[in-house]
Amino acid sequence: MKQFKYTINGSIYNITVNKIEDTVAEVEVNGTPYKVLMDKPAKKQVVTIKRPVQAPTTSAGAPVVSRPAGGGTIGAVKSPLPGVILSIDCKVGDEVKKGQKLLVLEAMKMENTIASEYTGKVAEIKVEKGDSVLEGAVLVVIN
Repeated sequence: MKQFKYTINGSIYNITVNKIEDTVAEVEVNGTPYKVLMDKPAKKQVVTIKRPVQAPTTSAGAPVVSRPAGGGTIGAVKSPLPGVILSIDCKVGDEVKKGQKLLVLEAMKMENTIASEYTGKVAEIKVEKGDSVLEGAVLVVIN
């Protein structure tokens, strides 16, 4: 259940989204229930919870230390706050430098430039223009 508060023309609206199935959302506006028909189905949010892996140990009980294999993923650029993707300024295969603009995220009616945290090649773009993202969502993967 998500709750929002909007002020429209000086009137305050408390909105609660109770349930979304396909193209129908069940919401309450200031306590009055409504069924809202959407143009397209809502995107499913998949949450993966990873449990910490216990480090392997030797027969003496000391932890085994290994180095990561080379040539793998350098890093994932994540959303610093929830918002909507306004533009994507890179494509898969582009070489990017640390600090280079990758996309624009609108959050709290402000446009935020999301820059690369790494130097490398864009391996994957996980979002599309118009997508709503949560804080910490992976936006771009760089190798």
